[in-house]
Amino acid sequence: MTTDQPILIAGGGIGGLAAALGLARKGLPSAVFEKASKFSEIGAGIQIAPNAFNCFDALGVGDAIRAIAIYIDKIRLMDGISGKEIFNIPLDQPFREHFGNPYAVVHRADLHTILLNACRENPLIDLNAASSAVRYEQADGEVVLHLEGKPPIKGRALIGADGLHSAIRAQLIGDSSPRVSGHTTYRSVIPTEQMPEDLRWNAATLWAGPKFHVVHYPLKGGKVFNLVVTYHNDVTETVAGEPATDEEVLCDRDPNENWIDGHVTLLGDAAHPMLQYWAQGACMALEDAVCLSGAIASHDTIDAAFTAYHHARFARTAQVQLGSRAIGDYIYHPSAGSAAARNAILGAKTAADWFQTLDWLYGYRAD
Repeated sequence: MTTDQPILIAGGGIGGLAAALGLARKGLPSAVFEKASKFSEIGAGIQIAPNAFNCFDALGVGDAIRAIAIYIDKIRLMDGISGKEIFNIPLDQPFREHFGNPYAVVHRADLHTILLNACRENPLIDLNAASSAVRYEQADGEVVLHLEGKPPIKGRALIGADGLHSAIRAQLIGDSSPRVSGHTTYRSVIPTEQMPEDLRWNAATLWAGPKFHVVHYPLKGGKVFNLVVTYHNDVTETVAGEPATDEEVLCDRDPNENWIDGHVTLLGDAAHPMLQYWAQGACMALEDAVCLSGAIASHDTIDAAFTAYHHARFARTAQVQLGSRAIGDYIYHPSAGSAAARNAILGAKTAADWFQTLDWLYGYRAD
């Protein structure tokens, strides 16, 4: 497909910028609209599985990401009560050979910066901050995006990559607020010298216990540690009597097949928000971006492209959404007999068993 009109993208996070890069590499112009006053990313660490590295390569930023990544030695699951290791997945050469790429961790802001710089350097990408998407209209094969306090913008199509509380999704699907999981999470990045010496492992480590888990791994060349604490405290809208922020309350949605309205579609958290337990939220958005940009480039019409994109992505993202919920309940947070059964079943797996178990997730290629 060739067109002079840009593809409009609501949202300048990882998914939105990746979509713009994917389109540009196919020779297609785009315009990205980010509601924040500047393009930036909040948060702390992010885990990058092999399926994400496949996407970075497709977007032309693989080498840049590899240069800043920390290559951890293992993924470790520890029993938060006994202190014993339940299992570990070695991430050494056999893992890389099996999946074709490494497993690593980076700071989310560093990853976003690489995507942002690549977009800034590409003349086919128009970046617009302080541009909050409000609603859209469609007529005569065009989409008109209405921005808060700014003139409307016309485009060939619109991608809603505006996150969990997406304005584009609200109009397209019209569903209720996100589902509050009842889990509260607290995130921090601490200097390595504040981390207990006997826990300064070069690993993505998770301590699992009854209705809680703790995650830690090194960042910034080992200078700091990412620390995440999650507690299943059945919270609904408040924490300790005070309003909970989006950073505290974990939310997701049930899978919803309705991602398309004419020349408008959804991507990333706007399409399939998920809990953090597979560490795949950003990875799924990256896969979406590569798949969608490829579909638009290889089909004669937007209608055909969006249909192909939805067909390729819906079942997979639904599997990760629902699997993420199950992991929180049955692997990270069980107690007593359920925890003992978890330890016995997962502890019996070999590295080869884990490679086979994770093939469907880490071995996927969006391109």
